[in-house]
Amino acid sequence: MRFKYLIISFLIYLISWSDIMSPKPSFDKVSAGMEYACQSKNSAFQSGERLTYQIYYNWNFVWLSAGEVTFEVIDDDDQFHYQVTGKTYPSYNWFFEVEDYFDTWVQKDDLLPVRSIKSIREGKYRLFDDLTFDQSRLKVYNERGKAKDDIRERHNFELGGCMHDMVSILYYCRNLDFARSEPGQSHPLKIFADKQTWPLSITYMGREANKKIKGKGNFNTMKFSPKVIEGDLFPDGAQVHVWVTDDGNKLPLIIESPLSVGSAKAILKTETGLRHPIKAQIED
Repeated sequence: MRFKYLIISFLIYLISWSDIMSPKPSFDKVSAGMEYACQSKNSAFQSGERLTYQIYYNWNFVWLSAGEVTFEVIDDDDQFHYQVTGKTYPSYNWFFEVEDYFDTWVQKDDLLPVRSIKSIREGKYRLFDDLTFDQSRLKVYNERGKAKDDIRERHNFELGGCMHDMVSILYYCRNLDFARSEPGQSHPLKIFADKQTWPLSITYMGREANKKIKGKGNFNTMKFSPKVIEGDLFPDGAQVHVWVTDDGNKLPLIIESPLSVGSAKAILKTETGLRHPIKAQIED
C-alpha cells in the first residue's frame, strides 16, 4: 500500500482522488439543485494557524502509526501562503519512505489560488509540479518534472471559473456555511490537479454530539462524507467520514477511510494559532 495516498486523501480531507485512476470529465456547470459559491469570505482561520495530524494505517487488524501531516497558514501581504508537509516516521521508512511538500498561495479576499507547488518524494517516485493560476482568464500554466532543477514539461490548460487546487479547497471548505443544510444535502466542489479538473462533492451528514477523539477528549461535531472515486485506492461503495468541530474554527478532528487494502485514519494531534476558541470541546 503506497503511503502517498494516505497523505493525499488527508490533504484534501473533503475530497479524494488518485492520479492513477481513470480520467474523469472536466465540468463547468453545476449539477441541478447544487450551488457552487465562487468566492469565500474567510471567518474560520488566520495567519499563524498550525495543525498537525497523525496518520494511521490498518493492515490485518493492526493499526500502524505511519507519519504526520502539518498544515500552516503564513501571512504574505495580500495573500495567504498555505504550507503543508507530510512525512513518514523513521520507524515506518523501512516499509515506505515519504517526504512531501505542498505550497499554495491564495488571495485573501476570495481564497482562490494564485500559485500551487508540490514536491513529492515517495520511495523511488519523484514529482515537482508548479501551477500558476490566472483566474480572470480561466487558464492555468503548468511546469512539471521529476525535480525543481530538472528540465520540465510546460503546458497550458483551460479552466472553469472559481478553480481551486488540492490544498486551497480544504480552507475553502472550512468557510462553507452549513447552518441551513439538511442531513444528506451535497455541496459540489472542483479542483485542478494532475492536468485535469476533478468534479467532486461533499455530503453533510448532520451533527454528532460527544464524539471521542483519541488524546483530545470529546467534542460536538459536524459529520461529512466526501465523494471518493472508486478504483485502485478505494473499494466499490467506499465511504469516507470526516468529523469537524461544531464551532467557528470548523477544525477537522478525525478522518476515517476504507481502502482497497486495509483502512486509514488521520487524527488531530496538535493545534496552535486558532482564530477562535474551541467551543466545541466538552469539558470533563
